[in-house]
Amino acid sequence: MARKDKKTLPASGAGIVRFFDDETSGMKITPNQVVIATVIIALICIALRFTVNVGY
Repeated sequence: MARKDKKTLPASGAGIVRFFDDETSGMKITPNQVVIATVIIALICIALRFTVNVGY
């Protein structure tokens, strides 16, 4: 016989993954910070491409 006080999660459908709001330790990075960091790294790589003389 099923217990009435048992807590169940809603059924998920068709392979949908449930994400839980677990707080983890570490840095919190916003999407804007990721985009800005990517642009800065790309600009550094482009600048190095034209300034470094490899000797080929």
